[in-house]
Amino acid sequence: MTDTRFTGTSTYVATDDLMMAVNAAATLERPILVKGEPGTGKTQLAIEVANALGKPLFEWHIKSTTKAQQGLYEYDAVARLRDSQLGDDRVHNIANYIQRGKIWEAFASDEQPVLLIDEIDTADIEFPTDLLRELDRLEFFVDETKQLVEAKHRPIIVITSNNEKELPDAFLRRCFFHYSKVPDKDTMTKIVDVHYPNLKKNLLNEALNAFYKVREVPGLKKKPSTSELLDWIKLLLAEDIPPEALRSDDKRKAIPPLYGALLKNEQDVHLFERLVFLDRGAGHQ
Repeated sequence: MTDTRFTGTSTYVATDDLMMAVNAAATLERPILVKGEPGTGKTQLAIEVANALGKPLFEWHIKSTTKAQQGLYEYDAVARLRDSQLGDDRVHNIANYIQRGKIWEAFASDEQPVLLIDEIDTADIEFPTDLLRELDRLEFFVDETKQLVEAKHRPIIVITSNNEKELPDAFLRRCFFHYSKVPDKDTMTKIVDVHYPNLKKNLLNEALNAFYKVREVPGLKKKPSTSELLDWIKLLLAEDIPPEALRSDDKRKAIPPLYGALLKNEQDVHLFERLVFLDRGAGHQ
């Protein structure tokens, strides 16, 4: 368990409930499972926790084909067979063909590390269950070398999920849960200020108003999140878009400039354009 509390960083605005969740997970010595929409800073959280507490970070980014075993180690039997055919002396030591995974690297750290298991819901449904024993006991056995690997220090484990599929109950019981929602306007103002400290207040206010209006459009498959907002503001500044261009009391002119930065899905772009078109048509009647 860490003896230092996480309070955010100069480049990462952490809400009170997020700081409480991180510190509670550390106190309970359990992984923190952070669910939420893509683009709400879940992955960045682990990076900032490591930076704030001065701890090494090990990142394991999960793909659809990732197996739990890969987080522990992989045995390269093909390379050993090839070296055997070439007469390489390395074949006599099987350890030469064991590649450490991110969990092993974290367990071997000489100081307490932060271990990120990113987008765990991307993998097969059995993936989280397959990790239960190792994360519980902080040890695993390497069959090929008959070696027991034990964690030198209990890692601070941050697990992220985009909430695309349900995780097994047995896995959920072992985690401290936090849902990362899109921040409210006050918090979002602080986040934008970290990235764009010289942004004019009137442009910021109009951008935020337009952003939250887009999020309220019914039927969007992927609502814009914090990362899209920051990208959009960057474009607004680059194109020197004035604040008044973002403001309109007329719904027929409600489409914001460069809105493609907010909507990252072709279906949502078409839906948004269609709704604006229908509003304009209604306005002419």
